[in-house]
Amino acid sequence: MNLNHQQKEALRNLPAVDHVLEISKSDPFFKEVPRSVLIRSIRSDLDNRRRQIIEQDPANIDELLADAAVVTGVKDLVRQAESLNLRETVNATGIVIHTNLGRSLLSETAIEHLSAVSRRYSNLEFDLDKGRRGSRYANVEDLICEISGAESAMAVNNCAGAVLLALETMAAGKKVIISRGELVEIGGSFRIPDVMVKSGGILCEVGTTNRTHLRDYENAVDDQTALLLKVHKSNYSVIGFSAEVSLKDLVALGQKHQVPVMEDLGSGTFIDFSRYGLLKEPTVQESVSAGVDIITFSGDKLLGGPQAGLVVGKKTCIDRIKKNPITRALRIDKLTLAALESTLRLYRDEEKAVQAIPTLRMMLQPIATLEEKAGRLKKMLESAGRSRLTVASLDLVSRPGGGSLPLLELPSKGLGIAVDGLSANAIEKSLRLSSPPIIGRIEDDMYVVDMRTLQDDELEIIRSAFETLLT
Repeated sequence: MNLNHQQKEALRNLPAVDHVLEISKSDPFFKEVPRSVLIRSIRSDLDNRRRQIIEQDPANIDELLADAAVVTGVKDLVRQAESLNLRETVNATGIVIHTNLGRSLLSETAIEHLSAVSRRYSNLEFDLDKGRRGSRYANVEDLICEISGAESAMAVNNCAGAVLLALETMAAGKKVIISRGELVEIGGSFRIPDVMVKSGGILCEVGTTNRTHLRDYENAVDDQTALLLKVHKSNYSVIGFSAEVSLKDLVALGQKHQVPVMEDLGSGTFIDFSRYGLLKEPTVQESVSAGVDIITFSGDKLLGGPQAGLVVGKKTCIDRIKKNPITRALRIDKLTLAALESTLRLYRDEEKAVQAIPTLRMMLQPIATLEEKAGRLKKMLESAGRSRLTVASLDLVSRPGGGSLPLLELPSKGLGIAVDGLSANAIEKSLRLSSPPIIGRIEDDMYVVDMRTLQDDELEIIRSAFETLLT
């Protein structure tokens, strides 16, 4: 590496870690900073300055090496180190169940219950009536059965775990028959064939990608068949020349050959969205009524609760799954149980659930409500009095997200925002790095915020962020 004289001199004059430590003692800012954080921040700042000298050969080297500049840089790094990594964000994307942003928001009742259970001890595995050890699953099993109509139920830490657990319990070393059109892959490279391998089940594909008939299943059934598996195509759709076997017919085939039927609903819902003018999505209750032996679905997607995998179905099957040693590795903790129980209780009254569960409320918001909210934010931004800001009302399309209802487009309202002298990318970056971070999207060289996923108290956050940006 060829360095000029000025660069070599600057590297020699770069402050030592001990020197920066010494001058930091007189600054009140560092009084409560843990020594490990301070030292790491100092080293990181000095490494950054060393890199600038070597790679950029800056003209302002004296300023770069000044004690005041180093201390300021160290303070910035300390603030970053002391900040929580997992932070609340403002979702202005219009994607309701946004996997990258934590999926579903919890209802207020769920948050209150979660907080109460966190603050004190709980009867997680203690039967208060009998005064002895109980089962954590009992906290939600009766509720799930009441809502779904299933004979038995349990909850684990996510739907992928629920699928793996059910397959390993029911089909390890034996054949599982599934349509080729249902060998899905969802986010995070979760593939049904891969899960099948890990479970010990033997995959038996039948039919074709677009058409599978009842005879395809029947021709594959033999004495080594453990399960007939149906997987809901929740994150894609096959249209046109296609055919699939109904649950009713598959269950009848399973009963004929005494082979259990399992269905992975993926997102899963207790509400028939077609009653609210949206696309039809199969409900858990419908699968139970059809006689499916084992049904798995998520707790944190269309259900609107915490991350969890729910397993419902016939008692004989669920009892076997509960006894599987793998269950312990997948069990949910008290916080998840608290949030899940509170969410489930809301479903006893569908009208109440639609209003109280944020995921459902956002998906079913009337367009007039979104338009009114967009109008309020537009006025707030324009009242900032900055001539550089241009705000346009937009007709947008929101989506459920999270791999749910892939064909559903939700008409929405939003704002397109432009700032004179700044690109849309620069606006996006500034808001993404604000506190709290605001996550929007870019369309037609404008920064776009979608009203569907904005909470009322977040409008002021957006206004304040733009005011800071403009000043």
